[in-house]
Formats: sequence, C-alpha cells, structure tokens
Amino acid sequence: MLENQKIRVVSVAGPLGEKLTLADLPPPETTRWVSRRKAQVVAAVDGGLLTPTEACKRYCMDLEELTNWRRLFARVGVPGLRTTRIQHYREEARPGTLPS
Repeated sequence: MLENQKIRVVSVAGPLGEKLTLADLPPPETTRWVSRRKAQVVAAVDGGLLTPTEACKRYCMDLEELTNWRRLFARVGVPGLRTTRIQHYREEARPGTLPS
C-alpha cells in the first residue's frame, strides 16, 4: 500500500540555509521576481518540496524558464538570478549595438 503513496518532504534548506516550507515560498500570484524569490523556488524544487511540474503550474511558467533558473543558481548562486545582469548580457549580444 505504501508504494502507491507519494512521500513528500515538509521542509528543505533554503538558498541561504534557512528552513523553507510551502508556506515560506512566494505566493502563486507573484509577478515581481527578485533573485531571492527565484532562489527559493529553485531550492524547493531541488530539495523535493515541489516537483518541477508543480512549480511551473503554481507560478505559471514553462519548464524552460525553471530549468534556466536552476542552471544559473547552480553556476553562480543567488546573484546569477538577477534580471538586470541577464538584460545587460542580452544588450551586449544584440547585433548593431555598441558596447558601453
């Protein structure tokens, strides 16, 4: 009977080592994604608090975006999730723009 039941963790270590539960995650209606909130979602998925599918459904994002967050967090940590840096890199890569 137990093999049909999913065992879910109740808490995981957050991006800064704090205890993270479902109640601590950003609300589903979040529209302003700062790096700390992104890191909390990544920690929840990586720790098994949410599955990638659940996270995507909860936050109305596609799997590609979540995968990108996870990759950036693994490489650089919380600072890697800052949107301003991503925008800066995109601007530098645009054809016809001059570097500042």
